Amino acid sequence: MFQGIRSDIRAALERDPAARSQLEVLLCYPGLHALLLHRVAHWLWGHRLRLSARFLSQIARFLTGIEIHPAARIGRGLFIDHGMAAVIGETTEIGDNCTLYQGVTLGGTGKGTGKRHPTLGNNVVVGVGASLLGNLVIGDNALVGAGSVVIRSVPPDSTVVGVPARVVREQGKRIAFTTISGATQVDPCEQCMKEISLRFEEYERKLDELEQRLLRAAGLRR
Repeated sequence: MFQGIRSDIRAALERDPAARSQLEVLLCYPGLHALLLHRVAHWLWGHRLRLSARFLSQIARFLTGIEIHPAARIGRGLFIDHGMAAVIGETTEIGDNCTLYQGVTLGGTGKGTGKRHPTLGNNVVVGVGASLLGNLVIGDNALVGAGSVVIRSVPPDSTVVGVPARVVREQGKRIAFTTISGATQVDPCEQCMKEISLRFEEYERKLDELEQRLLRAAGLRR
């Protein structure tokens, strides 16, 4: 537990340029406070002191605005930046050296039982306001864009964005517009522009026909 706490402090110092010292991180970072209390609550949960664990997690939620179920498994070096309104569900598993921003939800769909929350690999970054829902796996080194809604597993070394989330980069290279299930999709913006272009072409053709008719009618009158 104490090794995990030291890793959490180092993570904040390494990933937040505003952090100046270990003492500042220890005193002023609510994400770290939530993790410290969670690690104690998780120990209590593992020793079957379930009510005490839940009560401590609710104290942490009240003090920090971050809700972490005491049963959630969290690796070393997690950095919760700002963290307000972040939610980490009961069966969530988080690997080492991950980063979560404020408003992130690692939740369930409300329909499952058993393992019903996400599993994050190592070095995963989840952007502001992203929602990861259900028993899915986020691969190592993946990046989830701000505001994304992820409902299927994400491959390692990839970037996903959107609602629902789709892969836009894989191993640092931009790829075709795909869903995270791997099926190629048409970019809706591109499709919309094509439809607008086709409509303009149709309107121009109709205007030309109308102009020709008017010219012929004018010629007949003369």
